[in-house]
Amino acid sequence: MFKLLRPSLLMLLVMTVITGVLYPLAVTGVAHVMFPRQADGSLIVRDGHVVGSRLIGQPFDDPRYFWGRPSATSPQPYNGASSAGSNLGPTNPALAAAVRQRIAALRAADPGNTQPVPVDLVTASGSGLDPEISPAAAQYQLARVARVRHLDVAQVRQLIAAHTQGRWLGLFGEPRVNVLALNLALDAPSH
Repeated sequence: MFKLLRPSLLMLLVMTVITGVLYPLAVTGVAHVMFPRQADGSLIVRDGHVVGSRLIGQPFDDPRYFWGRPSATSPQPYNGASSAGSNLGPTNPALAAAVRQRIAALRAADPGNTQPVPVDLVTASGSGLDPEISPAAAQYQLARVARVRHLDVAQVRQLIAAHTQGRWLGLFGEPRVNVLALNLALDAPSH
């Protein structure tokens, strides 16, 4: 019996080393050579410190900043280890209550704003980690951010335009604005 078991165990060991060690190391090495920024998590560095990732949103609630899409992750918002949507359907009373609460918070932060609230400012995405908002959501917050920061509206509008990414290859996806990148641009010394 050991005669039959020995080749099986040897094959298990060899395949474990190949598929569990060598292959992942090779793929990671190739990724770091060909796509170094992406392989490291698309991190955003400011003054030598990592301030976030282009791929995972962060909570902003200070009126001086643009606010991102709500996060449905728990126990904390934008928890990368707990990526998930709320699983609340459009007719669920809990979702309706959460949306009303978020609209009230947006209205309280900018009482003079009578524009319709863009849906991405009051609903979480499927992952709960979205780092981006629609250009409409950024425009909705424009007056508040400009007023609180004592900036010209045209200047903030230019920042939004500069940080708006179009559709991939002009066809896929929707235009979007990375909230962290836009907020970092607002904090840049020239502003």
